[in-house]
Amino acid sequence: MSVANVIAGLTRNPFRRGDTPPWMPGRARHDKAVVSGVDQPLVWVTVALLAFGLVMVYSASIAMPDNPKFARYAHDYFLTRHSLFVGLAFVAGLLAFQVPVVSWERLAPWLFVASLVLLMVVLIPHVGKGVNGARRWIGLGFMSFQPSELAKLAVVLYAADYMVRKMEVKERFFRAVLPMAVAVAVVGLLLLAEPDMGAFMVIAVIAMGILFLGGVNARMFFLIAAVMTIAFVLMIALSEWRRERIFAYLDPWSEKHALGKGYQLSHSLIAIGRGEIFGVGLGGSVEKLHWLPEAHTDFLLAVIGEEFGLVGVLTVIGLFLWMTRRIMHIGRQAIALDRVFAGLVAQGVGIWIGFQAFINMGVNLGALPTKGLTLPLMSYGGSAVLMNVIAIAIVLRIDYENRVLMRGGRA
Repeated sequence: MSVANVIAGLTRNPFRRGDTPPWMPGRARHDKAVVSGVDQPLVWVTVALLAFGLVMVYSASIAMPDNPKFARYAHDYFLTRHSLFVGLAFVAGLLAFQVPVVSWERLAPWLFVASLVLLMVVLIPHVGKGVNGARRWIGLGFMSFQPSELAKLAVVLYAADYMVRKMEVKERFFRAVLPMAVAVAVVGLLLLAEPDMGAFMVIAVIAMGILFLGGVNARMFFLIAAVMTIAFVLMIALSEWRRERIFAYLDPWSEKHALGKGYQLSHSLIAIGRGEIFGVGLGGSVEKLHWLPEAHTDFLLAVIGEEFGLVGVLTVIGLFLWMTRRIMHIGRQAIALDRVFAGLVAQGVGIWIGFQAFINMGVNLGALPTKGLTLPLMSYGGSAVLMNVIAIAIVLRIDYENRVLMRGGRA
């Protein structure tokens, strides 16, 4: 039985109609609305990205135990763990799908507060887990949880709920925008303390996108955008190692940067260059053999480019482009049905997935400076895959309730 059929079977729930829909005159009131289930193309694109990511994580990590640093791991260590993460995410997604959108609206403020608490907890010595100078994880035994991933989902829900509550005052800057700006600034300060500027950028873009789509005055939006741009420029200008990243991005092949800040970027470009049009074949990557750091996480697309060439990279880009467009369409459909919170949540998830994928791809292709952001649904990492799948499950729930309403039922 297919995954889409399993989900559709679990969620099919005919509703009795109280009124005859205008497009079906003469139907009896006691007829049941026929619910077609979930958006199966979106389900299959999600499954395709997860499955392809699983294959590529194995390909990118299979040689890592040959490195003394990972000598205690088996060759299938990362494959086994990533399979566990995907399985856990699938179960969590099924559970999240069962939760009505109105319940997510009630939970939004509490999830936001919970994410703030976890972002503070991760900074506590001996509680937060540090890797490469960054303290971003909380050890849970079988996996390390990254609170910033929960914060992305929490900001999507909170910003959507905030805009619905502030709909009457959205023309007034201090009453409509300033409180949300303060909330995002608090999240940003906690993320910068880890430090995790990449996650802060994603969260800031999510919040700005939802404010714009929620109907905030255009002048306010451009003012916010200008303030955020100045803030990020100052963060870079006042941080020596962030400035070095920018200089390394501008000239990764120089003698100064080739073995330093530009090392990952230069080897990512070498990997993609080796792939040419059709790639060197699955498992044939040379750069993953201890040349390209984080090949199974941040630079997974570079391995795809080397092994599957331009065709593989364009396929991944096409899948993410289609997914983002489809999620945004579901959001517009919900707003057209006067479900503003649901619509803004779906569009917020679309902004999140699309923007993060864009940043990761831009970094791998040398179009953007190096940032510590994974490729959604594909890169190795339990927290990211878990939150991505839950977010898409919420979008599928929104689409499901849209279909019920359009057939005369009740969401």
